[in-house]
Amino acid sequence: MLERCGATTVAIRQPAQLEGCDALVLPGGESTTMSNLAVRTGLFDAIARRLHDGMPALGTCAGAILLATTILDGRSDQRCFGALEVTVRRNGYGRQLASFETDLDVVGLGDPFHGVFIRAPKLESLGAGVAALASVEEFPVLVRSGAIMAATFHPELSDDARIHRLFLDGI
Repeated sequence: MLERCGATTVAIRQPAQLEGCDALVLPGGESTTMSNLAVRTGLFDAIARRLHDGMPALGTCAGAILLATTILDGRSDQRCFGALEVTVRRNGYGRQLASFETDLDVVGLGDPFHGVFIRAPKLESLGAGVAALASVEEFPVLVRSGAIMAATFHPELSDDARIHRLFLDGI
């Protein structure tokens, strides 16, 4: 999606690969496994430093969990970057069978965006500097704070690059 928007992308698997990167996407997946792998490869501390220094980031689903300051229902060995002042609940809408799709009214986009929620986390509270850009019922599902943006859904699973464009335009 980022390449469709004109950005150059590279997969990051080792800390040295972060050099020269202008922004980071933390994708969906299993947040505990992602956290543990990042610690084992040395990526966790390298990413944490870059985020602390202001590197822009987009977290989707599990990536949103990793960006959070507080994780509810996480494992005791799960770490987060604390780059986005939110409290997030893992699998907040329920297990796999509770996955859903819905159209979202997103601040800055004219037409609705079709959101795909798979074992989605739920943002239960936002810090003072975090703006909700879209919500499902009373819960924010797309937020931004400065150069950090997080979605509790998977914008990459639609054919619509507007969320990725919104991220790029914000940085």
